[in-house]
Amino acid sequence: MRPECTEGAGGGGLLVPMAWMYAEYIADELLRTGDLMPPTTLEYRAGRDALALTIFLSDSSVGGPRVVARMEEWRSLTAYGTCWREWVCGRLDRLEAAAFESGGETRDPDLELAGAAWRWLEETELLAPDLDAVGPACDNPFPADEAEGPQVWTPAWQLGLPLGHLAIHLF
Repeated sequence: MRPECTEGAGGGGLLVPMAWMYAEYIADELLRTGDLMPPTTLEYRAGRDALALTIFLSDSSVGGPRVVARMEEWRSLTAYGTCWREWVCGRLDRLEAAAFESGGETRDPDLELAGAAWRWLEETELLAPDLDAVGPACDNPFPADEAEGPQVWTPAWQLGLPLGHLAIHLF
């Protein structure tokens, strides 16, 4: 979906990032419906941004009843063990290259917001359980100060992606 202008057909007004806003709306609705965590948390934002990127970077446009039909595609893109990070980077690189080659005077606001979301997901680290440290069961596997187990700093996308995947399953 091409950004829409606020001033008439083809005017030089402000471009509105409709595709990104719509992808973010769908992602937000999926996460709210799943009721996995409060919308005020950084983990929720990570899930919303990861889902919005998945929706935005998918090949075909999203709209109306087609959203339900696209769920399986999004579920497979966000599944554990997929190369989601590489897929996102590749898609963003292609879109940026295409925008550069088109020689437009203004930057695509949808692409700008998608890029900002990706930078936040890559650069922000959140404290999460260290799933690699979980070993065989014993009487007291964690020290008293780590009642929920050891934790590590993890890029936000690594928490947001499974959260988004789970939200799709719960929809």
